[in-house]
Parts: sequence; C-alpha cells; structure tokens
Amino acid sequence: MKKLTLGFSLTFLGLCLATSNVRAADAKDYQVTGPVLEVTDSYIVVQKGEQNWQLAVDKATKGPKVKVGDKVTVYYSMKATEIEVKAPKAPKAEKKAK
Repeated sequence: MKKLTLGFSLTFLGLCLATSNVRAADAKDYQVTGPVLEVTDSYIVVQKGEQNWQLAVDKATKGPKVKVGDKVTVYYSMKATEIEVKAPKAPKAEKKAK
C-alpha cells in the first residue's frame, strides 16, 4: 500500500511540474524606454530611437498618469488575439516541353 501511495504521489508531483512548465511558457515580457509622444485613454506612443511605438493601455494598466514629454519605461507582453490559417498554394503546373 505504501508503494502505491508513493507511486501516486510521485506521479502527481510530476504532473504538477509538467503543468508549471507549460504555464512558464506564457507570453514573454518586454520593455521599451523613451519619451512619451502621445497619450490617449486607449494607447501611449513612446519614441525608441527613430521608431515610434504605440502600445495599448486600459484601466488594468498599472502606473501613474503620464504626459507628453515624460521619459517612461513601458513593460508589455506579446499575446496573439487571433490566428488564421491560410490554405497552401497549389503547385505551379509544369510548362510543356517544346
């Protein structure tokens, strides 16, 4: 009986560890730092080098209110919102030999 319990416990522990590894593979976190160029209720634009980064914000976004000109670091993650599968292209017909 003890062997059965130990086996079940080790199996359960392995399952928990496997599940935690899947959760660890969630969206990777990134950051961008630079001056704020524009702020609205739904996004913020930060200049990084010569590029302007527009990042969505909402009520759940943490941090103080920012204004144009503030230097900020914005932490974000990439998350897919939709995936579309395209049908593969049909192979081109071979040209007839002359």
